[in-house]
Amino acid sequence: MINRELIRIKIVQLTYAYYQNGNKLMDSAEKELLFSLSKAYDLYNYLLELIVAVTQEERRRVEVATQRAVREGGEMPSQKFAYNKFAVQLEENRQLLDFAETQKQSWADSLEFVRSLCNQIEQSQAYADYIADTDDSYETDRELWRKLYRQLIQENETLDQLLEEQSLYWNDDKEVVDTFVLKTIKRFDPKNKSKQDLLPEYKDQEDKDFAMKLFRATILNADQYQRYMSETSRNWDFSRLAYMDVVIMQIAIAEMLTFPNIPISVTINEYVDLAKLYSTPKSGGYINGMLDSIARYLVSTGKLMKTIEDRPQRRPASRRQSTPRLNRAQQALEDGEVLRTRYAAQQEEEANTDEEEF
Repeated sequence: MINRELIRIKIVQLTYAYYQNGNKLMDSAEKELLFSLSKAYDLYNYLLELIVAVTQEERRRVEVATQRAVREGGEMPSQKFAYNKFAVQLEENRQLLDFAETQKQSWADSLEFVRSLCNQIEQSQAYADYIADTDDSYETDRELWRKLYRQLIQENETLDQLLEEQSLYWNDDKEVVDTFVLKTIKRFDPKNKSKQDLLPEYKDQEDKDFAMKLFRATILNADQYQRYMSETSRNWDFSRLAYMDVVIMQIAIAEMLTFPNIPISVTINEYVDLAKLYSTPKSGGYINGMLDSIARYLVSTGKLMKTIEDRPQRRPASRRQSTPRLNRAQQALEDGEVLRTRYAAQQEEEANTDEEEF
């Protein structure tokens, strides 16, 4: 599930934090990288659990409405959504149940949000059409949840705020993780029952190795990579470059030189997109030109054994506006604010404790 787009995002964040925090401990930084990636996988499971929590709340509502109907002689409520076939299969999924047993957080702690989401679902046109439809197939049930997720969960500011309160990592991760939740819903097959496979944390060991190798190369070869930037920046105002831009280009150079199978054009496009997301409005164009010049310099001097292919115009990625956490990173570029990782904060606290004991 953790793909290279998400890995690149995490490495940009943690490389910037590594230099800003002052405590430049490589082991701690690597632990923080792996921890932050694991939190993305936790979010994937947690969002699947949200579907289960909504289903259970709807079941409770049906039970209450049924009791009222029996007592007052009214119309019996529909049980169709409360026993949606896809949601029931997800509720019984062994992998998701195993995950829930290991977590302290659950949607039971956020019942107000779950109930609010249920109200939004019940008021939606997708829900009304579903209840009115006589088709009771598994495919219809599964497709309903794909629609509901896209319409009411994928773009939900209240949910974004709630997730950020629960974990600093999650608000940054959600946009990417949403795509994997939708992919999972689409892949569910009733024949697999409770043994339906969820997406693995990593597609393979190669992706996990990619994260560690890229981060290490970025940090350990920083001086050399920054020399490459300086040597190729004669036509650019390098002195006015935002520090986040330096970090992004440093990672891009590390990727070009460390991974021979990744085309230069792919690397440049990925980091231009990240510059647009994390840095200043002009950063995308600046980094595009700089990385192209750096790549040509590295190829011409024999330091990079790749070909420079023509890069087609890439349509900008459809992403939401910067989240609060991203805005804090951008503000830090202007104010010199120190972005602190969880491990850095722990180390500072331990150091203060040691001083007091001394």
